[in-house]
Amino acid sequence: MFILRDLLLPLQAVFSNTAQGQKRKAWFVYTLLAVVVPFTSSITSNLLRALQTLFGLKLKSQRFYAFMASPTLPWKKLWHAMWGMIPSPAEEERLMLALDDSMNPKSGKKIFGCAHFYDHAAKVNQSSYPWSQCILVVGLLKKIKSRWACLPLDFRFYMMKKDIDAESATATRRGQVLLFEDKMAQAATMITDIQNYFKQPVLIVTDSWFGNNGLWSRLDRETDGAFHLLSRMRTNITLYDVVPVCAGTPKAGRPRKYGQRLGSVDTCAPKLKEKARNYLVFLYGKKKEVQAYSQTVMLKTMKCRVRVVWVYRKTRYVALMTTDMELSVEQIIEYYGARWKIESGFKEIKQDIGSSKSQVRNSESVLNHLNFCMMATTLTWIYADRLENAPDRRHKIRGRAGFAFSDVRRIIAEAALSSDFYSVCPVPGQNPQKSLVRTLLHMVA
Repeated sequence: MFILRDLLLPLQAVFSNTAQGQKRKAWFVYTLLAVVVPFTSSITSNLLRALQTLFGLKLKSQRFYAFMASPTLPWKKLWHAMWGMIPSPAEEERLMLALDDSMNPKSGKKIFGCAHFYDHAAKVNQSSYPWSQCILVVGLLKKIKSRWACLPLDFRFYMMKKDIDAESATATRRGQVLLFEDKMAQAATMITDIQNYFKQPVLIVTDSWFGNNGLWSRLDRETDGAFHLLSRMRTNITLYDVVPVCAGTPKAGRPRKYGQRLGSVDTCAPKLKEKARNYLVFLYGKKKEVQAYSQTVMLKTMKCRVRVVWVYRKTRYVALMTTDMELSVEQIIEYYGARWKIESGFKEIKQDIGSSKSQVRNSESVLNHLNFCMMATTLTWIYADRLENAPDRRHKIRGRAGFAFSDVRRIIAEAALSSDFYSVCPVPGQNPQKSLVRTLLHMVA
């Protein structure tokens, strides 16, 4: 309970001391807890029922829906307060940020941010262009109780230029059509804001779509070592030797920057396999032995030196690239393996928290609801990090000894629904029936 108090009080301090501000700070923290409590999906009507039934708030539906659609909630200050509560955010003296986008399918035709986006992960029986929102997310990769986790820090809705030019209702906020901004520019803005807040070097871990000069050129690389990339490489990228070959009499013009052409990533892979050696890496929660080879090369696509690591499997390979020359082979493999936690984070936000089931249409309602879902996820992982011992896994799975996201949500629910918690965050009305709470906690998975 005291951990939850220490996490909620800084969020409440963001709101003003006016009568309206005092009401809103109570509504805010209890709505955030209603999102975390694992009883039902976090659609707005379910949140209202949870506030009334579980927490005893006497709140009319009209007031609550107006609160959820409010354009004046101080999200920037709230996120900064949340960032400041993360214990030891840096790993090996650098912030590790995972960057990726996700599709959030919807059914309503006038929901803010929706369009027919191409889904490269669509299955055979699914549409390749579902009606959905495209959400770009930056999360902090952090080890929590000996397991990797991804804590959402910021997000943006990506809007296609054709929808903005057509002044579509789904690309309109507060009566104004939004300005177009591509994904690389959105990502660079979020990463720069995070780096300015924490004042620490940043390593951006991403897939091959973002790991190129489109993002690299938009980051302020004049600051010494402030930004670095770690990503998977495309197999057709051409590699060049670091040292240019200077044969014969020097010619007029600038000196050569790139050395001899080594070939593509795919053609180099079988040639270098004989030179590969074994490394012991912490990967996917276990110590594993992997076969890899590392080489420093020049890339014309990035216009700089990079370190390439070929990781070999039985019949295939994966090529990883980083601009941070201080990383070891083991760190490169482990950090890129940790990138998968942002994919797990999308599942937690969309399915476990229930963001995908929300059908609110107004732009402010959509943004507020997703902010609540993202912040609830981050709050859950910070709570887990502050626990003295790692939680026990409720549902045992073969090969997985670490705790799950749902295990932490259950612990928070027990603390939030305790009678002692109301002395920390008092609300008008009666406390929920203990028998009801106990029954719900036994029913929830």
